[in-house]
Amino acid sequence: MVYSGLEIQKNNYPKMTNTLSPIINPEELIKLQESSNFILIDARAGLNAEENYKKEHLKGAGYVDLNKDLATVEADPAKGGRHPLPSFEKFSAVLSKFGITPSSHVIVYDDKNGSNAAARFWWMLRAIGHEKVQVLNGGLQAAVKIGFPVSSETEHFEKTEKYPVQEWKLLLADIEEVEKARNSDNNIVIDVRDKNRFDGLTEPLDLIAGHIPGAINVPFGENLNEDGFYHSPEILNKKYKEVLGDVKPENTIVHCGSGVTACHTLLAMDYAGIPIPKLYVASWSEWSRNDREMALKENK
Repeated sequence: MVYSGLEIQKNNYPKMTNTLSPIINPEELIKLQESSNFILIDARAGLNAEENYKKEHLKGAGYVDLNKDLATVEADPAKGGRHPLPSFEKFSAVLSKFGITPSSHVIVYDDKNGSNAAARFWWMLRAIGHEKVQVLNGGLQAAVKIGFPVSSETEHFEKTEKYPVQEWKLLLADIEEVEKARNSDNNIVIDVRDKNRFDGLTEPLDLIAGHIPGAINVPFGENLNEDGFYHSPEILNKKYKEVLGDVKPENTIVHCGSGVTACHTLLAMDYAGIPIPKLYVASWSEWSRNDREMALKENK
């Protein structure tokens, strides 16, 4: 399986050395504002996302578009899903546009508690070896609530030289690996979509409602508490160690509808101190468009 001509790293589990928490709280962002020694990115997605960004965003934040900057959506969803990863050249250009270099401290947020493209952008940066990247806990709403300044002005960034992007250093799985893993006791396939989508009761985005047979459902929303913030690392660690059991993280594949919200769970696991499992980027959007066994409402 080829993702936009990119190599999929399967066998060499990466030893990441990141010591910076992948989550930053709004209060911490307020304090950092005094130094201005970070690059703030707004990664909200969905209907009218860019227009809403232009109307109001956290002061100083640049905007990345899920479809244009963090994916290559022209591809056939049956061959890579709805949001396949962009080419290295394309992603490098996006980073350089905002002045992001390998040493930059990047903070990213969206308007859905990091569950949408903020987590995707975090994963992509970590996957190219960028260590200093954090997702804003509680997202846009939480920062506004405690008084972080907002703006409707056009933000300007000093473009840098091409960011060196050569490989995805975090693990990726393709459709063939998922096929093998779903039938193996030594692997786990985790579907992070909400239960109704997993059960095949509803499907707002893809052609068929259901799930990959053998996958287990751990909705990404369970990563958050009732206030919309990530649970503590201790709670998340306990949760995911129970989910994984004796299966190693490198033998775990996480997916969603198109490889975006799956990153929310990968972020939660990293926050919990658990090595980041494999991401099946193409997810249900690819699986359901191919001649593969599917668990549907009537035969799940």
